[in-house]
Amino acid sequence: MSLEITDTTEVGSYFVSNYPPFSQWDRMSVPEIDAALDAEPDSSIPLGLYLHIPFCRKRCKFCYFRVYTNQNASAIERYVNALAAEIDLVSHKRGVQGRELKFVYFGGGTPSYLSAKQLRFLRDSLHRSVSWDHADEVTFECEPGTLSLEKVQTLKDIGVTRVSLGVENFSDAILEENGRAHLSPEIEKAYGWLQQVGFPQINVDLIAGMIGETDDNWRNCVERVKAMAPDNITMYQMELPFNTLISKDMREHGVESPVANWATKRRWVSEAIDTLAAAGYHVSSGNEMVRDPVRDRFIYRDNLFRGNDIICAGVSSFGHFQGVHYQNVDGIDEYLSIVEGGALPINRALRPTEHQRLIREFVLQMKEGGVATAPLHEKFGIDPKVEFADALANQQAKGYLEVQGDDVVLTRRGLLQVDSLLTEYFEPQHRAVRYT
Repeated sequence: MSLEITDTTEVGSYFVSNYPPFSQWDRMSVPEIDAALDAEPDSSIPLGLYLHIPFCRKRCKFCYFRVYTNQNASAIERYVNALAAEIDLVSHKRGVQGRELKFVYFGGGTPSYLSAKQLRFLRDSLHRSVSWDHADEVTFECEPGTLSLEKVQTLKDIGVTRVSLGVENFSDAILEENGRAHLSPEIEKAYGWLQQVGFPQINVDLIAGMIGETDDNWRNCVERVKAMAPDNITMYQMELPFNTLISKDMREHGVESPVANWATKRRWVSEAIDTLAAAGYHVSSGNEMVRDPVRDRFIYRDNLFRGNDIICAGVSSFGHFQGVHYQNVDGIDEYLSIVEGGALPINRALRPTEHQRLIREFVLQMKEGGVATAPLHEKFGIDPKVEFADALANQQAKGYLEVQGDDVVLTRRGLLQVDSLLTEYFEPQHRAVRYT
């Protein structure tokens, strides 16, 4: 894997969300996560839950997640029952039993594909084993066209505190060209319902570099989202992992990349940062801005980036527990068969070394725009400024960051391409392997 960016957006993973790379996880290490789940927990470490809801109305051309379209009510009910059964199995493990959930994330797919009745059934089924009634944050991803006022009220009723609305773009032509299921009128209705019902936080997603994007349209998207005034605004730069429909077309038919180049995408996001900063927003990470840095924290991300415990449930879902990475099987039929047979559906795992855990937390926190190295020094007994001295000096010389006392602070230039900087901190054997 090489994350050094050529200007053209070619096929390959770019966005770094873990370390060591997923390609290094394997079935031989599954006993490691079994042992971690059965071990006495450290009660000082927060516990969270990630649930994968793999259903969607359509598969977007740029999607690289495990999703299934056109599923009927009975298929969804069977899946929800399996989620509940999996959580029940996990909840009896020594490392989990009796611990309170501090944060929950419903990802997808499209969690909001579920009906209001199915959502209540999901909450009731899961609450037989775990509860998020006292969690600091419960995030739920929504596709605008799947929402109704009744469903939004249901989200509030089942304890969701943070809604993430996948707007992506406001141009109907661009939404259609990229395979999105919703159009702009549905965005307005969905956001209106979210405001009417009220949530502590509403996040709106945009993607810079969708097929067909232009300077004028991007500026319009930024102005539209600024007028909506959500608590959080997330702006991803379009990438093309190997398993997207766009990537498949490029590989099999020799099609040129239809996505804007990296220089253009970085410019678009930089312009958006300036516009939103002038409207009172603050940079929270390389792809997120918030209205209030104290109030509008993304607690799931904060805990993920700091190595805290996250149990996962659902097909292809990822977790990290007591120092061990793991992922469930990635086919829904196999997932259902294993869980319905009374076993956990874990497919692969990896127990990182302490040095690899240090790297993971350092590089992920760099994505927030800076790293306070003192807590990492205290946690791992290694000073990151010394351990990564060569990479830090190299990137400071290139204008990507500055070392200010115990803090590493990224410049705007570094922030806009932070993922491309991170492999320099990887161990040598991981710098040239495939990421996923």
